[in-house]
Amino acid sequence: MFNFLSMQRKIFIGIDLPQAVKKRLMQKIEKWKDLPVRWSREENLHITLSFLGHVDDEMLSNICEKVCNAVEEIDIFDMDMSKIELGPEGGKDAKMFWFSGEASDELKKLQSSIERELGFFHEDKKVFRPHITLGRIKQYGWQRLKEIPEIQEDFHVSVPVESVEIIESTMLDGKRKFMVIESCPLKY
Repeated sequence: MFNFLSMQRKIFIGIDLPQAVKKRLMQKIEKWKDLPVRWSREENLHITLSFLGHVDDEMLSNICEKVCNAVEEIDIFDMDMSKIELGPEGGKDAKMFWFSGEASDELKKLQSSIERELGFFHEDKKVFRPHITLGRIKQYGWQRLKEIPEIQEDFHVSVPVESVEIIESTMLDGKRKFMVIESCPLKY
């Protein structure tokens, strides 16, 4: 008799972006393409609300149900994103290129509701400032630059938040691929 182990998937909860926003972001970063950065693929651009890590298949349907329950009474809202910058710190210590926005009460309410429903909410958690990872800096090449570029560009976009997605992160043909497992609509 075979003993099949359950499969684990790398899962996170996020907000997908409209295709037009993704396309505009990719156009904006074109001028920095020669820097030592592993750029995100357009189809993978998103805002992460909660990273769950490796999750067993049998737990996944329960997570999907809980997340959908957590957001069904939260009204849709717009999230303002405003700046392309290095994060979490600038200069030689930078790790990523980000497109960031300001913290908002609506976003905090959404994230808190999801985390409460999943059972890992922390009241004393730092303020969540949304960001989209545009690229991860290749540290060896970055440290060898003669001059670290100043990256801080205003770019204002209002992102409609109408749903949250449960997303699987996987490797496909040697490339990171994010696949939506379930989409949970907010209240209209």
